[in-house]
Amino acid sequence: MLLLAPAGVASCGIGAGSIGILSILYDGEARTRMMGYATSAFATATVLFPFLGGWLGLYPCRWSFVLYGLGLPAALASLLFLPRGRRSTATLPKTHGIGNVLRQSKVWLLLLALATASAIFYVVVVYAPLYLKEAINASSLLNGCVLAARSVGAAVIAAVGAAKVSKRLGAEGAIATGFFLMAISLATIPNVLSPPLMLAAGLIFGLGFGLVMPNFYSALADLSPDTQRSGVLAIGTGCASLGQFLSPFIFGPVWASAGTHVFYLAAVIAATVGFLNWLRR
Repeated sequence: MLLLAPAGVASCGIGAGSIGILSILYDGEARTRMMGYATSAFATATVLFPFLGGWLGLYPCRWSFVLYGLGLPAALASLLFLPRGRRSTATLPKTHGIGNVLRQSKVWLLLLALATASAIFYVVVVYAPLYLKEAINASSLLNGCVLAARSVGAAVIAAVGAAKVSKRLGAEGAIATGFFLMAISLATIPNVLSPPLMLAAGLIFGLGFGLVMPNFYSALADLSPDTQRSGVLAIGTGCASLGQFLSPFIFGPVWASAGTHVFYLAAVIAATVGFLNWLRR
């Protein structure tokens, strides 16, 4: 466990740094679009790497750790191909003044909602496969396809639709719409046992999550001064990771005691956060 801690610290740092640099290099609709691309990449990796790890796990267990070696060519590529002019302008800012930004109620509410979205996402990742296994003895392939549908939906909407929805409805409206879609999908999980409908529900959840995340980061960037922007977004990335970490502690006891009611609870939370964001429009 302790040996894996540096990998977690490094991945959080890379994610936070990437989001921060993108926030400096782009503005307005272009920034929202780039945040969508980043979310799309994260969502794709969420599905791709577990599949690759599981496949390599069929061989001697040490082979699954070969995937971490992909970080070396990625680091070399960033060093060689990241434009030098942009790299010099995308230096990380001083931390002085971030406290003043975080005192804004809008900022910490966004951070709290960001952690909530991440925690809800892992309700689906962790408990939906367990439920499908119990309910219909779903195979690993079916569970993998359902999870893939969620991530594919998130990747597609984040890459091509998040900026357009934000332009039409505003950031809060896009976030609210995303949470409503997540709530609808969560509420249908205990009531849908047909594989095609499961895939459709997974796709709807992914569309919602893909709307929420890039618009969260874009809204945080809009509320932050240029000198503190990447630092605030790094804190946002940390809050998303914190939501992932806390999700089993929050929803695990509900699953253990009430089973499928965990999906209804997560749906109510998602709908409530969506409704509050809609009011803020």
